[in-house]
Amino acid sequence: MDNILLLLEQIRSIAQLGLCYAKDPYDHERYEKLLELASNEYSQICNIEEKLIVERFKKELGYITPKVGVNGVIISQEGKILLERRADDKLWGIPGGWTETGESPQQSIKREIYEETGLNVEVKEIIDIFTRIPGDFGQPHTSYHILFYCEVIDGCLKASFESIEIGFHDFNKITEWHRDHLDMARKAIEFLNEYNKKINV
Repeated sequence: MDNILLLLEQIRSIAQLGLCYAKDPYDHERYEKLLELASNEYSQICNIEEKLIVERFKKELGYITPKVGVNGVIISQEGKILLERRADDKLWGIPGGWTETGESPQQSIKREIYEETGLNVEVKEIIDIFTRIPGDFGQPHTSYHILFYCEVIDGCLKASFESIEIGFHDFNKITEWHRDHLDMARKAIEFLNEYNKKINV
């Protein structure tokens, strides 16, 4: 299955690049058909409506690169991690979202955390970068997710429309996680233990 999804990503990448640069109307028609065929397969494998996939892909014509997401880890003095129960799937996750054009990853995570939590943060370190390939969690594209360690500057903690509730939790007591966010939480705790050793030397 993974090989099929990787093949589909290559096919749709060729189609999107062709639709951007093709001058001949017949070539354009062929690339349209190629994108439709790939979208149909994506729809069946990832259980996403074909029309939505086609619309998404047509917004990204040209040379196709992986999408980039950011997530920000905030730890309380008691060693608990800031988590939000998301409104979309009702699962627990680390605040974050997609980067936007004209922003650095650091600016993106500051914006995302403020929008989702009401907190202003200082970005301290990159903890790790997580990779999702087509098919992971039902998504039809490759994406990279940069996990940052952040510290609160000021603000008032509050849930946004994107979450049902928000607060600091012992990650070991959370059982329902959004996508790979449990792995992110584990990596964050490991990182923080090493980080504290360095600054306390």
